[in-house]
Amino acid sequence: MNNIFEEGQVLLINKPYDWTSFDVVRKLRAAIRIKKIGHAGTLDPLATGLLIVCTGKFTKRINEYMNMEKEYTGSITLGATTPTYDLESIPENHKACDHITQEAVEAAALEFTGELMQTPPVFSAIKKDGKRAYELARRGKDVELEPRRVFIKEFSVSLHLPELHFKVVCSTGTYIRSLANDLGARLGCGGYLSALCRTRIGSFSLSEAWTIEEAVERIKAVREGKSARDDQAVQ
Repeated sequence: MNNIFEEGQVLLINKPYDWTSFDVVRKLRAAIRIKKIGHAGTLDPLATGLLIVCTGKFTKRINEYMNMEKEYTGSITLGATTPTYDLESIPENHKACDHITQEAVEAAALEFTGELMQTPPVFSAIKKDGKRAYELARRGKDVELEPRRVFIKEFSVSLHLPELHFKVVCSTGTYIRSLANDLGARLGCGGYLSALCRTRIGSFSLSEAWTIEEAVERIKAVREGKSARDDQAVQ
């Protein structure tokens, strides 16, 4: 049987919490036994949700998938900030937030809808002077990143103090951590991303995705010569 994974497959994976995107690729590479495999858009370790993994000849499509519109759901905790803009670092700069209203967060969210310039987190994989920004930040270096143009199509919010639940539909390159930090600053009480799930990339939905365990089992079935038709995420 021809190796369908070398010919090219798109695997939709539900990335587990506390896994890096590369952890997922490494696990699938070991299961498939193929070198040419990669993901189409990083998810932070503390995020969950849809990760597109391409194998073989389909790795040429990675940029195409990366440029697709993204959808996220999650929560922002108000009343503090963190250096990483999420729970990878300890909350600080605590402020009262019990005066914040639903009307206030809706008005603030509206300001972050549409085309805007967004500054990425210093704890990110963006390169600065040939080094990853997070590497410099962890050494205590001052890191200044240039704002980037992004487009936020939808930013809906629901207040459940001290949390704010949200849904965001946005362009590629948008940092939800930065959005959480910026919204908290706009509200005057601070905020950080406390949960994040990517629910859609283009027309690909999280509901179609496999868990890591399901993916490994289906890959094993294909390698053992069972029907490939039922064991492919996308042909």
